[in-house]
Amino acid sequence: MKLYVSARSGNSYKPRLLLALLNVPYESVEIDLAKREQKQPRFVALNPRGQVPVLEDEGAAYWDSTAILVYIARKHGGEQWLPADPAEMAQVMQWMALAQNEIHYGLQFARAIIHFSRPGSLEECQAHGRTALRVLDERLGRDAWLALGRATVADIACFPYVALAPEGGIPLDPYPGVLQWIGRIKALPGYVPPPSLKPSGARARAGVQH
Repeated sequence: MKLYVSARSGNSYKPRLLLALLNVPYESVEIDLAKREQKQPRFVALNPRGQVPVLEDEGAAYWDSTAILVYIARKHGGEQWLPADPAEMAQVMQWMALAQNEIHYGLQFARAIIHFSRPGSLEECQAHGRTALRVLDERLGRDAWLALGRATVADIACFPYVALAPEGGIPLDPYPGVLQWIGRIKALPGYVPPPSLKPSGARARAGVQH
């Protein structure tokens, strides 16, 4: 199993975290976005979008962090991380949808605007991000985890850009439920930390949804 990543990418971190929690061995391949390695023919053959992360396993390539999480969870995580029951799966997937919407367009984009010169309205992205945090905090004020009373891929999908929200100019102090949830994720056996971001040198501006 080979995982193509960018070290500062929250989306690259999602499968890294799940693989670590499941203690699944893999080879990590760093893609230099500043050199536009993600746009080279060999990489585009793996992912026509020219973005990380990409997972290669058993002769096939899978791209998009959500798709990769689903693949890893079903192959290595059993019912714990992504159940097969339709109702339970839907409970997990609805929170993964939050990661692809308000968290993506809010927390993720705010971070990218500040640190990677991404075009867009910082204020608008921060507003979307606060909406996501309010929804999460309300849920996590009642339950320890986002779905099914246990850690699932829903938590893995939402965690990185929530934990990195301060890098997008959004403090987490107003969201105590979220902060406690972050602590629970950090306490999971096998946990590895998200990418530390103190930009230096050339900024990578394309090829990853930071």
